[in-house]
Order: sequence, then structure tokens, then C-alpha cells
Amino acid sequence: PEVCLRLEAGPGAAVHSPLAVQNGFLRMLVHSYTAELFMSFLTNLGPFLEDEIIPEVIPMEIEVVDAKITLKDDTPRVYPTSPGPVPITLAVDHVIVKRRDDGVFYLTGQQHQETWFILPWHPPGCAERLILGEEKAPAESVSAAPAAGARGLQLKEMPELQRELQTMKIALAEANMDKARLLQEIRKYNPLFQL
Repeated sequence: PEVCLRLEAGPGAAVHSPLAVQNGFLRMLVHSYTAELFMSFLTNLGPFLEDEIIPEVIPMEIEVVDAKITLKDDTPRVYPTSPGPVPITLAVDHVIVKRRDDGVFYLTGQQHQETWFILPWHPPGCAERLILGEEKAPAESVSAAPAAGARGLQLKEMPELQRELQTMKIALAEANMDKARLLQEIRKYNPLFQL
């Protein structure tokens, strides 16, 4: 199943938290879930989530593994010549959301060496890589042999150079976003404008 729910209450739930004995403990697993949602669906959820009574805190743990949600903007276009917004895809590899007795939601996830993300203004198949963790040097750089000394020094410099490269790529992506935003603003006033 893509979604599994389990609600525990009573003395057996004390292993999770003291409050779970009274209010219960909710465990939810979302696995390999794929969905396409319209933005209007999300904006119209607000009134259903509002309540005049302060709800009781229910400790919970929600684990999301290998899920993909695509958000599509279904609002009417302001300018008929506009190509329209590009759908946004949110891919979640492994995330755990915990709510403790204090009512605060804690978001944790597994740390990976690197994460790839597709930017909407790049051609298809083009991806940017963002290094999240410290890369480990290969075993050759640790070798104490004299011939490997110069090579080991170069391999130790690699993570720093890669970080600088990633910083420059992110700065370039931000500049491209600004460029696209300015072109869109210009096309509001002059739809036939070409660069």
C-alpha cells in the first residue's frame, strides 16, 4: 500500500511519549506515492483546516519515502500570449516528520552526499548538482607512498574546488532566474518583445 496508518492509544502507547497514553500516537507511512495536484486545491484547503477550538496535541510520526508530487497552476492567465507557468515537481527521497508532546513538528531526513535538482529554465536533461555533505577523499590520497604525495594534495583540494564551483553554479542559476523574471515583466507590457 502507498499509505499506511496506525493509531495507538492507552498504556501501550507510553513507549512513544507520556501524552500518547491520553491522546494517542499516530504513525503514518507514505511509500512510493505519486500525485498531481492543482494549486487551487491547495489554496482551498485553508478553510477546512481552520477551527474555532484549539485542537488537542496528538504525538505523531509521518515517514515519507520515495514520493513525487507535481503541482500545476490552474489559475487563468492574465496575458493570453504568456506560455503559462511550468509545473513544479516535488520529489521526496526519505523524510520523517515528528510531532512531540510540545506540539512542534520536527522535520528530519537522511543525509546524502549529493542531491540533483532540475531547474525549470534549463533545457530538458540539464541538471544542477548541490553538494550537501563533506565528500570523502578516495583511498589513494591517504596513501603514504612518496609518489602519491602530489596526487594526494590535489585530491584534498577537490572538495573545496567543487564547493566553489557549486557556489558559482547557484549564483548563475539565480542570475538566470532574475533574467527570466525581468523578461516576463517586460513581456507584460510588450508581448512581442524578443531578446
